[in-house]
Amino acid sequence: MIKILFVDDEPMMLEGLRRMLRPMRQEWEMSFAGGGAEALELMAASACDVVVTDMRMPGMDGAHLLTETARLHPRTVRLVLSGYSDQEMIIKSVGPAHQYLSKPCSSEQLKTAIEHAYALRDLMTNESLQRLIARMDTLPSLPSLYTELVKELQSPDASIKRVGEIISLDLGMTAKILQMVNSAFFGLRRNISSPGDAAMFLGIDTIMSLVLAIQVFSRLHETRVSGFSPPALWARSMSVAMHAKWIAKSEGRGTKMIEESFTAGLLHDVGKVVLATTLPEWYEETIRMAREGQIPLVEAEQQVMNATHAEVGAYLLGLWGLPDPVVEAVAYHHRPGLCPARGFGPLTAVHVANAFEYEALAAKGEADSHGCDMEYLAELGLAGNVETWRDICRQAG
Repeated sequence: MIKILFVDDEPMMLEGLRRMLRPMRQEWEMSFAGGGAEALELMAASACDVVVTDMRMPGMDGAHLLTETARLHPRTVRLVLSGYSDQEMIIKSVGPAHQYLSKPCSSEQLKTAIEHAYALRDLMTNESLQRLIARMDTLPSLPSLYTELVKELQSPDASIKRVGEIISLDLGMTAKILQMVNSAFFGLRRNISSPGDAAMFLGIDTIMSLVLAIQVFSRLHETRVSGFSPPALWARSMSVAMHAKWIAKSEGRGTKMIEESFTAGLLHDVGKVVLATTLPEWYEETIRMAREGQIPLVEAEQQVMNATHAEVGAYLLGLWGLPDPVVEAVAYHHRPGLCPARGFGPLTAVHVANAFEYEALAAKGEADSHGCDMEYLAELGLAGNVETWRDICRQAG
């Protein structure tokens, strides 16, 4: 049973939540607090799985409560449910909150958000990693791209188009801006999966506030993990993203799926960034084990950490509320046959694009080849398309 704590300083709001969610009593153990201090006392007495809080409350506001929750109870999923959507509130909550819901919120919307975030725990059972990832409020960016973005934002004739182009080249910036723009605070009726579109929607002033004032993007500091090269990882990720885009386009898919395929390809290895920057000694041991034992990296990761970079990346992106097809593709890009969903989608495009990238690296002697899962593709009736996709990707460059 999921243990959920709802926090709001308005008694009528809490009573409304009690009535609205009464049918969930068989699945959820719910408690209610009238403010941040009371919420922390309740969590100290009995840990909860999810906390859902209003933003503007006297004494301790929602942002402060979620910051303390992240520090004291890092495995707890942190959601905002608020009727305020001004820029100040968004900026205050963008760090400590995993996801943002807007009042009024239907019981079905609330149920979906809570259960989706909680279900991610089944994807990764390593509780230490869960705590580590749940604490993260940003992903590091390549120093060169971070510097280029700041320079563009500080330019007197800054271009939002150029800002979007820079963000689209970076794993960390892309993940964070998609978390923000898909927030219910912005009232969008569809998910945005293109970082360029996200930048256009937020606008230059909001991005300047987020980047220059509160540093929602962070610069990647020097990593000392032998065998891990951030520039090489970024380059491979962009290659996979472009190939996934071309594969989806060759199948005649719509703009939405093409964008999701590109974004999922860009972010498919974001779990490696998380592991290399937060657990460098463990990850170096993983890379060494894979190299010396001549086994795939995902196998070494599973042995050392009881989790793979695919699961780590998907767990973080899922907590941040990125579109489900993107999270799914990141989670299963090495083992697509384990995905419950069937049919061509971003997962298929990213899996094949990633296999093509490893083929190219193997030809240069830089990595072992990881072939396509032909059983999975045959089940989808797509095994005969591989050579066509390979030719398209070669021609695209």
